[in-house]
Amino acid sequence: MKVAVIGANGQLAADVVREFEKSGHDVVSLVHSELDIAEIDSVSSALRAIRPEVLVNTAAMHHVERCEESPKTAFAVNALGARNLAQVTYELGTRLIHVSTDYVFDGKKSAPYTETDAPLPLNVYGNTKLAGEHFIRSLNPSHFVLRTSALYGKHPCRAKGGLNFVELMLKLAREKGSVRVVDNEVVTPTHTVELAKQIVALSRCDAYGLYHATAEGSCSWYEFAKEIFAITNTKVQLQIAVPGEFPAKVPRPAYSVLENQALKKESLNLFCNWRDGLYDYLGIALRLTVLAHS
Repeated sequence: MKVAVIGANGQLAADVVREFEKSGHDVVSLVHSELDIAEIDSVSSALRAIRPEVLVNTAAMHHVERCEESPKTAFAVNALGARNLAQVTYELGTRLIHVSTDYVFDGKKSAPYTETDAPLPLNVYGNTKLAGEHFIRSLNPSHFVLRTSALYGKHPCRAKGGLNFVELMLKLAREKGSVRVVDNEVVTPTHTVELAKQIVALSRCDAYGLYHATAEGSCSWYEFAKEIFAITNTKVQLQIAVPGEFPAKVPRPAYSVLENQALKKESLNLFCNWRDGLYDYLGIALRLTVLAHS
């Protein structure tokens, strides 16, 4: 099967490419210089040349503050970009797998969000991603829209300065010996390898639609940091940050836990508990460190 992956130099896409290749598929990796999703002509010419059977879109304007500062650009990429991909893939008969976000919700619910909950974004990023979802769901019936949360992986994330939360915590522990982390924001940390494997599994079926796709369980950022230090046996003074200590420039949902209800209904859910994903990630990171110094 020929698979095209957009945003191939990103944190998630690198693992998506690797997992499809491991499964024996013909993978074409596309970066921004080869395909600009905000430009319909660029999308059309690139995809018509490749004619993939499956297209995975991980490209987006992820930086929440920059989206707020440049809403027109954010809409062009996250909303119109999704529309362009949906339009061209429909014309080509290509199945479209699109990665969305937990930020389509306002975080005021006290239980995990399911696919049937009404979205209510708090910021430009969430609004533009939600608009992109609507374009895809209305233009290409052969779609998978996957909402995910708190991604981290071994490949650098440019929107986060190259460091994911795990690596940032370990770096701060080494350099400062003490770390303060908020305990009033609840998420589901999700390892990119797990999401990549889920994407490959979905590409093999035709159970199209909207899916939540995160690890199982949830934790606060403080609890996540505590687990990181425990697994790595890192000696550090970890403290809970007081409310308002790290004021957000842009409103964000305080509760971003998603329930993979649709995946479970279709017997397609491959995700493990977030702690297991963290163990796996840290095991990969440690093996890579050993190999680099051997």
